[in-house]
Amino acid sequence: MIDDTLPKQAVLVVNAMSRSGGDAFEDARRMLQERGIELLAAHAITDPEQMRPTVQSALADKAPMIIVGGGDGSLSKTIDDFLGTETVFALLPLGTANSFSKTLGIGADLEAAVETIANGKKLRIDLGAVDGDYFANAAAMGLSPLIAETVPHKLKRTLGMVGYMIWAAKVAFQFRPFRLRIDDGTRKTKVWATEVRIANGTHHGGIELVESADLQSGEIVVQAVTGKSLLHLAWSWFATLFKLRSRNQTVTEFHGKEIRIEARPRQKVSIDGELSAKTPVTVTVARAAVWVAAPR
Repeated sequence: MIDDTLPKQAVLVVNAMSRSGGDAFEDARRMLQERGIELLAAHAITDPEQMRPTVQSALADKAPMIIVGGGDGSLSKTIDDFLGTETVFALLPLGTANSFSKTLGIGADLEAAVETIANGKKLRIDLGAVDGDYFANAAAMGLSPLIAETVPHKLKRTLGMVGYMIWAAKVAFQFRPFRLRIDDGTRKTKVWATEVRIANGTHHGGIELVESADLQSGEIVVQAVTGKSLLHLAWSWFATLFKLRSRNQTVTEFHGKEIRIEARPRQKVSIDGELSAKTPVTVTVARAAVWVAAPR
């Protein structure tokens, strides 16, 4: 039987520029130490570009666990380097949407995340990849990347999810549907779409959108909101948010270990909230790729 006990030694790396990272750093350090976590080092990073080098240094020193504090963007910048290591990735949700933390069942509460790190379990999870760029939770194309690319940082930092919603309403008028072509290895499908979610985890934008996704399934789920109407997209979000029975009728899903995605016109792809690719792309899954800290 595999020992799923989490290490009691860790390195803490917090993105101080994330929504609540700067304010939460000292509280997080104190709470972790009070719960018996020995911090080998603690870093409050004011330049987000230094997140990955700091994590890489801790991995090179073979830290038993690295606690990354920040939002989904901080996760996206650092998760790739955990592949091929035995170091546990732990997360403090200090961003806006905190989608991966919600996928893990931790939520967006700092105390709950510290409790998970102190008394949770280590869990081996899959990672998705878009053309070799790994992600833990989700990638997207359509309206979501347009929002991610253009939302003012101050609006996101000040208003959080409300800021995202205000900006979504603004940029929706600039958005146009696109022709989507998906090849999941068994069939090729062409549809009109307004949004595509490429899911390893269940949550996207802080909301549970892809209920069929599973971090340990060995498959990626591609969920397309089909049609040309932005009102249909809004209804899809609404129906999913409030768990209406009709929510599954607003999307089409594809499952597989390798899925090819093309779009006309070409679409930008955001990975865990960070723009990093453009169609056409090939989506794959890395089975049982990394250890993470999860609730027991």
